[in-house]
Amino acid sequence: MTRPLTLITGVSRSKGIGAAVARKLAAAGHDLYLTHWSPFDGTEGVGAEPDFIESFIDELQTSGARVAHEPYDLLSGDAKGLLDRVEAALGTPSRLINNATYERHVNVDTFTTETLRRHYFINNEGTLDLTFAFIERYKQAGHTDGRILFMVSGGADASNLAYIAIKGMLIAITPALANGAGQYGISVNALDPGPTDSGWIDDALREQLAPLFPHGRVGTPEDTARYVAFLVGPDGAWINGQHLHVDGGFVGR
Repeated sequence: MTRPLTLITGVSRSKGIGAAVARKLAAAGHDLYLTHWSPFDGTEGVGAEPDFIESFIDELQTSGARVAHEPYDLLSGDAKGLLDRVEAALGTPSRLINNATYERHVNVDTFTTETLRRHYFINNEGTLDLTFAFIERYKQAGHTDGRILFMVSGGADASNLAYIAIKGMLIAITPALANGAGQYGISVNALDPGPTDSGWIDDALREQLAPLFPHGRVGTPEDTARYVAFLVGPDGAWINGQHLHVDGGFVGR
């Protein structure tokens, strides 16, 4: 049986959703091409882990997966170049998980169009540029079973206006893109994991959030990874064009 090849963006940290998804998919029989962008993690994220990726690749390869990686900035506009490198290393991917993201908290008092534009160029233009380049390569390769997944967010958090606005664009395009890409056997979905304990939640915030989850705990990257593995696996094709809240029933939206 041919192993599916999955391209995952934003696999930069050991506790991130991207790493959990990669680990789960490698165990489920996927080959993987991972992108990461540590400069963001070091300057604006929750902290860079420069030694993470090499040891992580070694870990994934022990499961029998073929794995390659590269640093990739969604601002670069080099989606076609990225896919050239994926093809040279491993082949043409049939699955794309748009996990990389940019987020800066702004509210009604601190909101600026400059902040909005930066969110847009990374989370929308960069992500959709890669998505449509992926579809073109998928078609050229003659694939007939594909997946595209957008990791999104939403809710009524008044301190996160730019991020919510921009992720809303990906949510909005999902059903229309699913309708267009379905003719090629590609299922497209948007997944909102809710607050996830991926390294940015401290003890005080965890205690505050836990009662908002019916199970009394904050979601983990592994919770998200289990559902992603189902969506991109052989049984997930019929879920298509959906905005999925895979958040344990979080009531704080």
